[in-house]
Amino acid sequence: MMLIDTHCHLDAAEYDADRDEVARRAREAGVGRIVVPAVAAFNFQAVVDCRRYAGIDVALGMHPMYVHVHREEHLALLDEAIRKEHPVAIGEIGLDRFQSRMDRPGVHEEDLERQEFFFVEQLKLAARYDLPVLLHIRRANDQILKQLRRIRVPGGIAHAFNGSMQQAREYLKLGFKLGFGGAMTYTRATSLRKLAAELPLDAIVLETDGPDIPPEWIAKRRNEPAELPGIAQVLAELRGISVEEVAQRTTANAQQVLKLKASA
Repeated sequence: MMLIDTHCHLDAAEYDADRDEVARRAREAGVGRIVVPAVAAFNFQAVVDCRRYAGIDVALGMHPMYVHVHREEHLALLDEAIRKEHPVAIGEIGLDRFQSRMDRPGVHEEDLERQEFFFVEQLKLAARYDLPVLLHIRRANDQILKQLRRIRVPGGIAHAFNGSMQQAREYLKLGFKLGFGGAMTYTRATSLRKLAAELPLDAIVLETDGPDIPPEWIAKRRNEPAELPGIAQVLAELRGISVEEVAQRTTANAQQVLKLKASA
């Protein structure tokens, strides 16, 4: 059984003390590939350096919550990095209307405008290079869908999806898969679990978002890719199918949307 973690920040400081062990545990757990997305120009190289571990694919992009550090010239750096490093996707990009920047709580209109500027410019890069995108979405599904209809990219993943069934269908029409991870494992997450149970299985990919969004069984502790089999098991139980089928289908979904070869 081989799984793909379509979203893990393996370069994050939370892994500095034991990154080698985290990568080893992932392999031993059957996580054959991990997609590591960037958040800003300052960590492009750290993300690329994660390729020293087997089965790592990288995405390069500028996260909306780091809008306070993004500069317009960083778009040229991203363009250069795409041409040099050949990422599998542009990401993590998107809009966040829950907390508009990492260093200051709340939502600030001027930051939302900058978020939209960088999001649109990165969609243009994705279209230019024919690359899928990894979307960060909080309270912004309709705004993101509006831009995706305007600037067509070759699909991607709506990371940590938590929208409505209607919004889910709109992403699927645009060639996207929907990322499900630790949030789905909480019994109180009734709406999300209903989505996970009722969406077409071809729509779903699995992720951890490590070190964030830990599953219910580790509560507030650090998340990591080795937890993905447990997440797959929850999805299997919600759908009434085997975990082997979940692994096979979600792996195929990730390979298809990210244009990954069958072996790392």
